[in-house]
Amino acid sequence: METKFQFAKELIYEAGRYIRDNMAHDLVIEEKSGFDDLVTDLDKAVQELMVKQIHSAYPEDHFFAEEDGLVSDINDGSVWVLDPIDGTVNFIVQGCDFAVMIAYYENGVGQFGLIYDVMNDVLYSGGGQFDVTANGKPLPFFQDRPFKRSLIGGNSAMCAQNVMGLADLGRRTLGIRGIGSAGLSICRVLEGRFIAYFSNIAPWDYAAGSIMGEKLGYTVLDLYGHKPDYKSRQMVMFVPQAKLKEIQKYIK
Repeated sequence: METKFQFAKELIYEAGRYIRDNMAHDLVIEEKSGFDDLVTDLDKAVQELMVKQIHSAYPEDHFFAEEDGLVSDINDGSVWVLDPIDGTVNFIVQGCDFAVMIAYYENGVGQFGLIYDVMNDVLYSGGGQFDVTANGKPLPFFQDRPFKRSLIGGNSAMCAQNVMGLADLGRRTLGIRGIGSAGLSICRVLEGRFIAYFSNIAPWDYAAGSIMGEKLGYTVLDLYGHKPDYKSRQMVMFVPQAKLKEIQKYIK
């Protein structure tokens, strides 16, 4: 597993370099489900790069990825879950606050996850048998603190509509912050800067974070408190296990 983990680190750095080298070019931008659900030719090229490298090194492995209809079941053998550019709108409009994400599963068990903050050059990685680190520095196990001294991260539309009491929970904290990247929001939870994160996202958005989070006392659940299906877009929360009952007093 160590060999695959090191391979994944090298690959995600290569993907980040490819983005930085090509992001100044004129992007071809397409709408998917709506005007705010965008994909660029660079998203597709980065995913193609990653799939090609993984397939060359591990030809028997499978893929579950955001683009091109790669939808292998994470419970079926060795599966790489890929998000080539998490936070595509941020990437297009701001040129920052986006990430590359890789998660690796064997028969449904997460072995490691990686989230690379491309423009800040910070790699969050680990989970399974590996320590969770940010650029090699270990991240701490969840350290409890009251809501009144905490921030949460969340989807702005869900907060504005008080979906399942999310705004009610937000009023118990110092505020709700929206970044526009699920991966980087999850990293802020892992670092202790957010106490929790809530959004409506797909498996490739939370897979890497969920593997790392399990090592540090966090869990990914849907807003009803069940494990997400790892197949479709769902409203989910990335929260500390120790705070789950308290959070569920408001999220209902």
